[in-house]
Amino acid sequence: MPDLHDQLAARLDGITAEIVAGCAADVPFYRGLPAEALDGPVRESVSAVLGLLLRMLRDQGPLRPGDLTWVVELSARRARDHVPLEAALAAYLIGARTWWRAVTALADPADLAAAGSLLLDGLAGMMPAVVVAHLQAQEDLRGESARARRELLAALLHGHPFQALAQDVRVEVGHRHTVLLLRFATRPPDRLVQVALDTHAGTPVLVDHVDGVALLPDGVAASSLVADLREALSTPVLATAAPAASPAGIPAAAAEARDVMDLVTRIGHTSGLYHFDDVLVEYQLSRPGPGLHRLAAKLDPLLAHPYLLETLRSFVEHGHNRRQTAIDLHIHRNTLDYRLHRITTMTGLDPAVPAQARLLDAALTAADLRRR
Repeated sequence: MPDLHDQLAARLDGITAEIVAGCAADVPFYRGLPAEALDGPVRESVSAVLGLLLRMLRDQGPLRPGDLTWVVELSARRARDHVPLEAALAAYLIGARTWWRAVTALADPADLAAAGSLLLDGLAGMMPAVVVAHLQAQEDLRGESARARRELLAALLHGHPFQALAQDVRVEVGHRHTVLLLRFATRPPDRLVQVALDTHAGTPVLVDHVDGVALLPDGVAASSLVADLREALSTPVLATAAPAASPAGIPAAAAEARDVMDLVTRIGHTSGLYHFDDVLVEYQLSRPGPGLHRLAAKLDPLLAHPYLLETLRSFVEHGHNRRQTAIDLHIHRNTLDYRLHRITTMTGLDPAVPAQARLLDAALTAADLRRR
């Protein structure tokens, strides 16, 4: 089909322009591009693919391995320019339709079957290569983006300059943030955690999955987020949060969240969300000194009677509610009263007396901290 080849080659610029115009008209991504992009990279890509189709007509043969390698490189380049895969595939189909109209307008009827077969062979070779190239390039971009986002988060957490990094990854760093520290009973895949955070926040969240620290933008409630994470990931979540009034305050907020996480872990919490104000008494009790040991020693008489310690712990956790404590321990109210009386006898502290009850609560916390 040398005549057909020559006629199409003479009209190549016009066919290319028609395909570019078709992409701009029918594909939203291309419709949003400026004229210089359509007349530059887009036109270059279309012209290159049409050149391969022309060569197939001239040689009456399939694409060569070197041609496919070139298609992969061209597609990867477009993917790195953030051309969506669906837009690239739509452009190929628009190009095939436009090319076939030109072929049918010029070819002898006897040549149509062969020309159609060559077009289908070309698409069968090119389009899988385009998909592979785009997926690989997108994976590379995601890896580069994830690394850059980790660097941005690290800069914010350590108080280093962050503006250039934020610009590179196209992240707008707001004024107020919440530093969230996460610990999972069963660690889920990082990608699931990222998706759950992004979905709840409605925007990509900066996360260091190794350290379990996330930076929530202003307006994202940590309490509802932790509840959503627990449900979405089907695992208990222990979290601590601290506010930062400005980017400069993020390092201090991160240190506060870590201190609270260390504390709630030491006293045995395994789920829930905690702020500094939630553990003020426990935090103060955790400060080293003779007072902590003396306070914990108040419960030493109970160490040989684990069931009494369990009773006291349940009583404290239920806010001194005897009915709920008895239900929790599966014992009769009379049995609970007997155990509380024994605790009073052995420690000299009566939970029915408010001042002594507060001392018992504090002693239990001190004993947990000393033990851990």
